[in-house]
Amino acid sequence: MQPICLTFDNGPEPDVTPGVLDVLAARGIRATFFVIGEKLRGARALAERAVAEGHWVGNHSLSHGAPLGLRAPADALAEITTAEALLGSLNTQRLFRPHGGGGAIGPHLLRRSALHHLAAGGYTMPLWNAVPRDWDDADGWAARAIAMAAAAREPIVMVLHDLLPAAMAHLDRVLGSMQDAGHAFTQDFPDACTPLRAGHLLCDADAISREDNAP
Repeated sequence: MQPICLTFDNGPEPDVTPGVLDVLAARGIRATFFVIGEKLRGARALAERAVAEGHWVGNHSLSHGAPLGLRAPADALAEITTAEALLGSLNTQRLFRPHGGGGAIGPHLLRRSALHHLAAGGYTMPLWNAVPRDWDDADGWAARAIAMAAAAREPIVMVLHDLLPAAMAHLDRVLGSMQDAGHAFTQDFPDACTPLRAGHLLCDADAISREDNAP
């Protein structure tokens, strides 16, 4: 069975994230939460709780608007830096995850100046290879997640979302099924899903970013 690196995007949500943290604590699983900077203004305590309980918290941009590679260079950079200022000491691992990828890398993920900023700052940029789509199928995602884990032939970076109470109501059952099947959970991101690690590019810059002067 392949190890699973469990991640949660787009929180924190006061009505959902506490229950997710409760499930993870009961299962003895540590995950990574990629949070939206604007949400920290009203729910920072949840991110602080996640860190206190051994989870990692990373930057998922300020507003989660258009993919950063499709935005003006200054806007793309501000989405990263403003969110990072809000995170402060919570981002202990220097993690940033772009959005809009759907699991596939591409130049739409970043502008080149934003990539240079991340590299200079020693960031690690984990992507993902398993997306069961819990945000738009609150019930059907559970079976897909279990099937993805069972079929995997390489380490799994699964992205879920601590957004919908109905979707996360299935989380304990899903994680229990994975543990019963023999999957181990890890916070270590495999190189195949990590094009930037501690500031070092593991792929060509053109694969994950667009030049600032590109239309």
